[in-house]
Amino acid sequence: MHTFFTVSLGCPKNLVDTELLLGLLVEAGYAPCEEAEEADLLLVNTCGFIQSAVEEGIEEILALAEVKERFPAKKLVVVGCMVQRYGADLAKELPEVDLFIGTEGSQAIVSRLQALASGEKMPVRLSPPTFLLDSTLPRKLSSPAHRAYMKVTEGCSNRCAYCLIPSLRGDLRSRSLADLVHEVGMLAENGVRELTLVAQDLTAYGHDLGPGAPHLVELLRALLAASDIPWFRLLYLYPTRVNATLLEFMAANPRIVPYLDIPFQHVSDRVLKAMNRPYGRQQIETLLGRIRAILPQAAIRTTFMVGFPGETEEDAQQLAEFMQAHKLAHVGIFAYSNEEGCAAYKMPEQCGEEEKVERRQRLMELQSGISLAGNQAMVGRVEKVLVEGLSRETDLLLEGRTRFQAPEVDGCVYINAGIGNPGDIVDVLITEAHPYDLVGEIMGATIEEEGSA
Repeated sequence: MHTFFTVSLGCPKNLVDTELLLGLLVEAGYAPCEEAEEADLLLVNTCGFIQSAVEEGIEEILALAEVKERFPAKKLVVVGCMVQRYGADLAKELPEVDLFIGTEGSQAIVSRLQALASGEKMPVRLSPPTFLLDSTLPRKLSSPAHRAYMKVTEGCSNRCAYCLIPSLRGDLRSRSLADLVHEVGMLAENGVRELTLVAQDLTAYGHDLGPGAPHLVELLRALLAASDIPWFRLLYLYPTRVNATLLEFMAANPRIVPYLDIPFQHVSDRVLKAMNRPYGRQQIETLLGRIRAILPQAAIRTTFMVGFPGETEEDAQQLAEFMQAHKLAHVGIFAYSNEEGCAAYKMPEQCGEEEKVERRQRLMELQSGISLAGNQAMVGRVEKVLVEGLSRETDLLLEGRTRFQAPEVDGCVYINAGIGNPGDIVDVLITEAHPYDLVGEIMGATIEEEGSA
């Protein structure tokens, strides 16, 4: 039996791809192991979205190449977005790597490894991405047993000026409703308590399937009916497609947690137009008003980009004023990364790096205060919390998340009193607040929902 060691980089969508690779390898007789030194196969699934992600990928590859240098019989395989982006150039720079696979071809990894083992030369072969995951393929979950991600679509047909996703992942491809219903049934049987639906644009689900095809609300209705999973979470929602129908459905179905991740990217009309985002500040503010009217308890997460070509200090100040006025629960601030291949790459008036860093830091400090005030308002409330297990900080505490905190990206709840097991949904009295985390104690016994959370 062969053994393999895996590194998965990037977003939750990439993690699902890694889990498919794990499943295919296990089905073929490979066994996962925890240490690279013990593995016959070293596998890195890369992100190639921005330069910092590429640099992280290169570091991981070089670290495993050092292991391979000490154990030359090992095979080093690199897959994913970075390969799709750089192709043969990557092979020239990293001769230590035995096999490169882009975003198209991972499903054939076992046959590619067999060809490699037989001595066949393995040039980088990149194809336009057309693959679409389905529930018949083996997938080995790598997240804790009580939560999972489900990729609903692949690719993206939006054409934002700063984004490489369409070139790396192809155009939008939606999975069939029946296939997703089948998968949610399997995940529920396996004990999943929180299922996060992921896509580059979740609200575009079904738009490529023709007239009469189901869209997001129809999908959610079918998933709720096909499973007893208590928490469903939605990542990510495009601003112009978050409509009253979706919000009203969420309000009527509390198993869909009141959490909306809607990347606005900016609020300056001029910058949004340059980004090729088809809305302006007034539409964003109208949307926020609609959310708060229909789903008033919702936690809203967004991302803003600073330093886009042509952004002025006045534009950055608009962001600060907007954040202060609307006080969103979670805000990520990212500095624009000028990536070759994007429409924005050759735009004039590129911002300096120091300017980007200063603007980002200023806005992050502003959001820290807003988040702290929002969390302080929760002190004294009893919230449902999904227990993750022992805290990563200390074995003396449990750790969990409210409905308003997504895994990996938001803060957590440190539980300092009471007993709970991973996957339990418990009532927690919030006793203390920090900018991104909460502290609380379990009230009474575990809550086992009957159809709602």
